Amino acid sequence: MKLSFRQLWLRLKPRRLRTRILAAMVMLSVPPLLLLGFISTNISRSTIVSNHLTTNAQNLKTASEVADLLLRNVINMHRLILANNELRAELAASYAGGRPLDVRTATRLQNLVVTNLIDTRYVESICLFDRGFQSACYGSTDVYAGYYVTQDGKRKIESSDWYRQVTAAKGKEVFFSSNVLQGTASGQSFSSVKLLRDPYRFQPLGMLVINIKTSMFQEAINETEDGGFMVLDATGGGMRPVYEEMPGATGGIDGGMSEDAWFDELRREGYLSIGYRNKTTDWTLVHVVESGALLKDANRIGSITWVFAALIAAVAMLLSLILSGSIIRPLLRIKKMMVDWSKGSGAQTQLVSFEGDEIGAIGETFKRISSENQQLEERLIHAQLKEREAELQTLQSQIKPHFLYNTLDSIYWMAVKQKNQDIAKMAVALSESFKLSLNKGRETIPVFKELKHIEHYITIQNLRFKNRFTYVQDVAPELMHLDMLKLLLQPLVENAIYHGLEPKIGEGTVRLTGRLEDGVVTFVVADDGIGIKDMAAIHQGYGIGNVKERLALYYGPSARFTIDSEADRGTTIEIRFRL
Repeated sequence: MKLSFRQLWLRLKPRRLRTRILAAMVMLSVPPLLLLGFISTNISRSTIVSNHLTTNAQNLKTASEVADLLLRNVINMHRLILANNELRAELAASYAGGRPLDVRTATRLQNLVVTNLIDTRYVESICLFDRGFQSACYGSTDVYAGYYVTQDGKRKIESSDWYRQVTAAKGKEVFFSSNVLQGTASGQSFSSVKLLRDPYRFQPLGMLVINIKTSMFQEAINETEDGGFMVLDATGGGMRPVYEEMPGATGGIDGGMSEDAWFDELRREGYLSIGYRNKTTDWTLVHVVESGALLKDANRIGSITWVFAALIAAVAMLLSLILSGSIIRPLLRIKKMMVDWSKGSGAQTQLVSFEGDEIGAIGETFKRISSENQQLEERLIHAQLKEREAELQTLQSQIKPHFLYNTLDSIYWMAVKQKNQDIAKMAVALSESFKLSLNKGRETIPVFKELKHIEHYITIQNLRFKNRFTYVQDVAPELMHLDMLKLLLQPLVENAIYHGLEPKIGEGTVRLTGRLEDGVVTFVVADDGIGIKDMAAIHQGYGIGNVKERLALYYGPSARFTIDSEADRGTTIEIRFRL
């Protein structure tokens, strides 16, 4: 069988070198170029789609968070009005037959909102109803209580679907995708309704309706070049658009269609979509773009790639026909020059001359490359140094604190309301630790500030674990005002507590010592915890590994990082570096 294949090859093998070159050029250029065109087109398409989905997923998440902030103003407005004793008294008196709700009630309502500096840019109107559905409103003069202002309309409130939902919510704010007071979905506003109940007797006092302009979503959503955004309400089982920038994409929404079915229908119609669920309203923020518009650049890349592939293939065949007779000698000359250069005889390559054709251009280019080789090596060394600096910056940025402002705010309000000194201490410790971690963007920090950072961390841990941990600090005074790379010691203390003392039964001690001898700084962090049973695992951890890498990158190969541990006896970590 092998012989037959060999004989077949010998029969089909072209006899002339020019024909061989032509066949080789065709086989080596055309199929790879066609494959390259196919692969590049598909890669560009998948990359564009992936980048689009990633970018818009983040945009939708950010938009949802901004919308939550705006909607939280509405929720605060509900609770502020309910907390007002005078408005509660007016609601009770109106239902009992006293002075009805009128323009004075509306004025009091407006003054309450304005006095408390609540953002009302996107509030269309606010209507307050007593239990008998008498109302007082302020805001857009053409809305007010809508068609429920008539006696017949008041009777219909109690039988309406939206009122039954508000009653079932038992005082929780309910968001509707349309303006409930207009009776139809106008697309210009939507409603937030809350059943007002007496906070002492838990009896219904009335109802508060706040109509919000859908234009608030324009502030929450970032503009994009392709496609558009919309907000959909699928909480009731059907699909209802709350806000839309692309009415054509929502034209096929069926009131009984599920959200998944609608997304499938979009894909069948040639749209690419991505959604994100809003936490406050449970509505879905959606970005939709036509696939053709999104992939037009990828299609253009594919077309250009195919054209270039065809041109290059044609040129390759043409050149092989025209230049095959004079291509062999220059190629051999280039081969000899490359062999000499690989053996270190680079100076001899400058003595070789070429004609002014394409092969000669290759030879001259190689001569120029060999002459510039030394310069390239120097640039490479410089680039490697820059890369190490970039790695240092990256590793530094990875350990910067990521405390959330909302956490500090929650702790603060908890301390204020409960008068809890422990929570107040924790809030102060977190705040100070945060400031020290940022250090105004500087990479180095005085030693005494690094020690302050550790003290704040110990304060937080002792508040959590009821003073289980004892921290002993013995640092030479001459070290205190010297600068060191920040966040070298705090992660070691944190590691000692987290891995050594937390699993230990009973109290534990962490001791930090620091000395300066002959310009060499030595810090030792020791604990009497459970020790380390698997040293390989501790080196793979993020905290220890990160400190070790940063120490070596910043202070050079002379820096030392050692760990000594004994199971059930404790762990000692020592770092040494020269200032």
